[in-house]
Amino acid sequence: MKKSALKPRLAFAATTMLAALSMAAPLAAQAPATQSPASSAPVNRFITLGTHGGPVSSTTRSQPANALLVGGDAYLIDSGDGAVQQMAKVGIRLGQVKAVFFSHLHFDHTGGLGAFLGLRLQTRVPGKVAIYGPPGTRDLVAGIVSSMKPASIVGYGLPGEGYDDPAGTVEVIEVVDGQSLPVGPMTVKVRQNSHYDYAPGSDMDKRFKSVSYRFDLADRSIVYTGDTGPSKAVEELAKGVDLLVTEMIDLDATVSAVRSNSPNVKAEQIRNVVEHLSTHHLTPVDVGKLAQTAGAKSVVITHLAGDNPASIDVMRYMKDIRTTYPGPVVVANDLDKF
Repeated sequence: MKKSALKPRLAFAATTMLAALSMAAPLAAQAPATQSPASSAPVNRFITLGTHGGPVSSTTRSQPANALLVGGDAYLIDSGDGAVQQMAKVGIRLGQVKAVFFSHLHFDHTGGLGAFLGLRLQTRVPGKVAIYGPPGTRDLVAGIVSSMKPASIVGYGLPGEGYDDPAGTVEVIEVVDGQSLPVGPMTVKVRQNSHYDYAPGSDMDKRFKSVSYRFDLADRSIVYTGDTGPSKAVEELAKGVDLLVTEMIDLDATVSAVRSNSPNVKAEQIRNVVEHLSTHHLTPVDVGKLAQTAGAKSVVITHLAGDNPASIDVMRYMKDIRTTYPGPVVVANDLDKF
């Protein structure tokens, strides 16, 4: 068993709930899906490419990014810095990616899009890639496409030989709350969450939204919360879901990382950070409440904070979650498969 899969399992054993873990444990620790026709392992796989929550970078975890493998196709779900390299580590080719889904447009979730689109152009991957996201996604992609034009003209430096027009390699679909849309062989449902708390109907609320996604597949359902605080909409979206992939915030570890990264940070700025973290993210207790209320069959936790690995207190997280949710839980590492 690989070490990254072993750590959360050992922590879970300490809570005396090891038997329940099998439903959510990384697939690397389970029997292969091809073992027999009766195998219960899911055909479609969810890979946590990057499990670190920004804005401060980590020495041990990559920025938020995930891949959903459906047959031979791949779908990126958020694309933080380093996503392309993480894809290579698990054998996902650029041409396999049929679509990208953004939960919101904070840099730690979007920083890898430029590399993905640029390398896709440079290697001449045919066709367009669809990019789904909240309002503002079209402007984000347009800016990246514009930045790609100089390289597209130069190509590999051969006279008269450039790349295709970058604008012709993407298709942007901005999503709205309550939307349900077919994407490949799955149905994708969208709900606006509470990562932002602008007044409903205000100009800022119209311009900036954060969303969660539900992916209904042939063999199971998966909800990805993205960044969110406690949210009735997310609870509704996750009703009866097979796999709930949820963010989680450790307030102390995150504030410590901010102070370490910015020694001259002002007290007022720290207060603003704490207010944002406590209302726009989920604590371990909040994760347990969400999973229990939704009736989620299993939970995977990602978007961990703190650069120091010692700040990731899995035992404490599990204890807090267990106060309300008795089901199987895994604290994910980069490149875990579920």
